[in-house]
Amino acid sequence: MKTKQSKTAPVQAKPRVNVVTLGCSKNIHDSEVLMGQLKGNQMEVVHEASNIQINDIVVINTCGFIDNAKQESIDTILQFSELKDQGKVNKVIVTGCLSERYKPELQSEIPNVDAFFGTNDLPDLLSSIGADYRHELLGERLLTTPSHFSYFKIAEGCNRPCSFCAIPLMRGKHVSKSIDDLVKEAKFLASNGTKELILIAQDLTYYGLDIYGKRNLSDLLRHLSDVEGIDWIRLQYAYPSGFPMDILDAMNERSNICNYLDMPLQHISDRMLTSMRRGTSKQKQIDLVNKIRDKVPDIALRTTLICGYPGETEGDFQEMLEWVEETRFDRLGCFTYSHEEKTHAHSLEDDVPEEVKQDRVDQIMEVQQGISYEINQDKVGNTYKVLVDRVDGDYFIGRTEYDSPEVDNEVVLEAKSNYARIGDFVQVKVDRAEDFDLYGNIVK
Repeated sequence: MKTKQSKTAPVQAKPRVNVVTLGCSKNIHDSEVLMGQLKGNQMEVVHEASNIQINDIVVINTCGFIDNAKQESIDTILQFSELKDQGKVNKVIVTGCLSERYKPELQSEIPNVDAFFGTNDLPDLLSSIGADYRHELLGERLLTTPSHFSYFKIAEGCNRPCSFCAIPLMRGKHVSKSIDDLVKEAKFLASNGTKELILIAQDLTYYGLDIYGKRNLSDLLRHLSDVEGIDWIRLQYAYPSGFPMDILDAMNERSNICNYLDMPLQHISDRMLTSMRRGTSKQKQIDLVNKIRDKVPDIALRTTLICGYPGETEGDFQEMLEWVEETRFDRLGCFTYSHEEKTHAHSLEDDVPEEVKQDRVDQIMEVQQGISYEINQDKVGNTYKVLVDRVDGDYFIGRTEYDSPEVDNEVVLEAKSNYARIGDFVQVKVDRAEDFDLYGNIVK
């Protein structure tokens, strides 16, 4: 006698979450926190997977800072929306700065996106894909960078009134994390192989004012410096107005705090600085740079400049160009002004033509290229501690303490004559140098 076979419903594969990150290091950090939460919910999560799967939930962490970044974010949303229309992915969810700033417009223009979330909507985002926000996972992240370095966000938002910047519109007011929470996070990262913490915030130097009633970055640095396994601590995004000089004392006291400072100065013309609402002046900025270099003579200073701000004359630009030549920054980035709605500067006429903006950027960078070449030539014959980041073809690529990933100089080692492992510190003698690269060999 045959037994009747019962029918069972086909097993549905649990959706995989594919996180796509656009924009700055702060977005990288936020994506890593999201991925840590998803993993804590026993969900499969990948970062920018090339093998798109039909059951994927795609979460796009967008940037909304300047025109080029906004366009890249929109193009990426449209790309995955089209894949959803074709039945090649399950859901598309958008989060981050662009979504925070333009949610109504995006919902209207791209209606087949399943949900839009802002920069502070993580619990709601998780809930939308069947996950819970796990408070006990504080500080736990799924790194997208090589495990030996990590972007380490110490605060969210910004209280500065800079006329050109939309960050407060997208990230809100400055909110510091507590020292206790940050130390806990640093210990977790160190236990998983992180050797370098790259401190990020919209303004590192404002740290602590909201929760401790004073600028408390130096105290935080000392606590982080005590974490076993952390060999380098790097400072990015310091603001010049109200700069707390005591962080330089911590830098001098602790060998694992890198002699490196990223301090975007934006311009040097008093007329431009006033219109930009930077709260400083040409002379104050010159004096600050000199004081920093006097206090930490071995420091590498990185800055960022804007060309083509409304009303920038040829005279304003030449003043900035001459200042760059005189100051000889170790590292420098330069960008064209982007006219952002709802910022204070948007009420001004964007009167510098795009081709003039770009030409000015090119002139600044040409001068900086020459400065970098000359500084690098002085390093030939010297030996430096180098952190090996990756293998590129037949070469190991690393950095000194004077260089941050992605944006600064690199140290190139021929693999056939040098043995190293990714994440190792090695001593390298520099044999030759180019504009933005050092070449050398490992010494015992």
